[in-house]
Amino acid sequence: MSPTNLPAGPEHGHVTFLGAGPGDPGLLTLRAVEALAIADVLVAGHEVLDVVRTHARQNVAVLNTDTAFGTSAGPYPGTNASPSAVVDAVSASAGDPASRDAANLVMEAARGGKRVVRAVSGDPGLDTYAAEEMLACAAAGVPFEVVPGVAAAVGVPAYAGVPLRDAQGADVRFVDARTASDRCWTEVGASDGTVVVSATLDSVAAAAGELVSSGRKPDTPMSVTVAGTTTRQRTWSATLGTIAQTLKQAKVLPSPDGGRPVIAVVGERSAAAQRDQLSWFESKPLFGWKVLVPRTKEQAASLSDQLRSYGAVPHEVPTIAVEPPRTPQQMERAVKGLVTGRYEWIAFTSVNAVKAVREKFEEYGLDARAFAGIKVAAVGEQTARALVAFGVKPDLVPSGEQSAAGLLDDWPPYDPVFDPIDRVFLPRADIATETLVAGLIELGWEVDDVTAYRTVRASPPPAETREAIKGGGFDAVLFTSSSTVRNLVGIAGKPHNVTVIACIGPATAKTAEEHGLRVDVMAPEPSVHKLAEALADFGMRRRAAAAEAGDPVTRPSERRPGARRRRAT
Repeated sequence: MSPTNLPAGPEHGHVTFLGAGPGDPGLLTLRAVEALAIADVLVAGHEVLDVVRTHARQNVAVLNTDTAFGTSAGPYPGTNASPSAVVDAVSASAGDPASRDAANLVMEAARGGKRVVRAVSGDPGLDTYAAEEMLACAAAGVPFEVVPGVAAAVGVPAYAGVPLRDAQGADVRFVDARTASDRCWTEVGASDGTVVVSATLDSVAAAAGELVSSGRKPDTPMSVTVAGTTTRQRTWSATLGTIAQTLKQAKVLPSPDGGRPVIAVVGERSAAAQRDQLSWFESKPLFGWKVLVPRTKEQAASLSDQLRSYGAVPHEVPTIAVEPPRTPQQMERAVKGLVTGRYEWIAFTSVNAVKAVREKFEEYGLDARAFAGIKVAAVGEQTARALVAFGVKPDLVPSGEQSAAGLLDDWPPYDPVFDPIDRVFLPRADIATETLVAGLIELGWEVDDVTAYRTVRASPPPAETREAIKGGGFDAVLFTSSSTVRNLVGIAGKPHNVTVIACIGPATAKTAEEHGLRVDVMAPEPSVHKLAEALADFGMRRRAAAAEAGDPVTRPSERRPGARRRRAT
């Protein structure tokens, strides 16, 4: 929806100047999320949009200031129009949108009663231009509010494991090296407190030199963090006198992206020397790992969240698409049979089966009450949670292995004395194995094996993703079924030799090996969450081995091409 189609309101809308924090979306405040949820127009630079966009309404008009001022091109993902087109729609005056400054763009967006969020990195109170934009709003009579954010100068050292104050309460000073005057350097150099320097990769060494020239000792500890609070974060510890050499040896200075902002912390009491013990973020077991999650979009969400908690960067690639059965009559008869008392049991072997039955219920105007008097079985905890969300508490969940075999181990045999009905409704995928059907028949039950949904191979991912899969751009890939192995190889190619292969169970591992893949990690039980835990344990052991050997901690994708891999034990 374009801004001109949004509901009309007062002549002047409202602007929220919002601090998006230093980069981690988890650092947004509750008030920031509330403001984003009701915004009509969102104004921000590209990197900030990446942080806040997911909390905005789907039809919010997005104005990318980088594009508006000519520093980037193309529409922002999730919008139907380019940012410049959005500006044209918001503006009631003539002229080239790219020639206006951000303050004018914000006020133009606020006209017509629109709720505008102007998001900036860090905290608005420390942003170079936010104060000017606020003054412009005040002069134009546009009401505004300010939502503080976590400042980079505070948040980044916390994520780097560098506390700024100790028990003695050392003085802390903040310096922006890009605008600091000679007088500022002199005053900071004369202090013995902690100094937090905002700089860039190509100026941080010069800032260290300024502090030494102003009186600080060359052996004063210094830490430098780039891309702070994100999974690209990296921190180097050195001294004022050695930081230039440290960065040079790490091949980060000079570099093509030398203008990237960094946060440096200087001082004897800054705990830079204790970073090995306090570096909680960069020491996460899968920190920075790019992990391929080949699942359907709906199934990937919770798994991706768990991977992020381990520091990984999940990349979801759908390999399976779920579609209705070609002939719905069989499913329709079975659902009617539930209502008329045809079944003693219904067994769900997947979340998709629950979804298929639920959708059919909704089609007929039924709800969970239709399960009254019917025993319900779930193949595992995930399927059980999907049933509970539907309003149904399963009567049977395997106590051991969460699989068809585990379900059969706990399934009671048919007893004509205690079981008035001998029939089981089994809604499944069209490619499901016959293990459960055969086992139930052996236990004396009659089974209506019904195709509730079809699983088909998804479309190939973008060329960039396919190249990363085959070229070793991913650190790990999680296979949650044999079909994900077959489908991923079919649509994207075989993962590179350096990529860690993790499988949910023996059957999936066997399929992976049949496709020429070496399995490094296997879940202790067939659960996607146990699989993610197993990969995290693998990553932690890998980090510990590197530390014990005195080697730098690297990701699998950073290995030398052709380097041999050892099977995990």
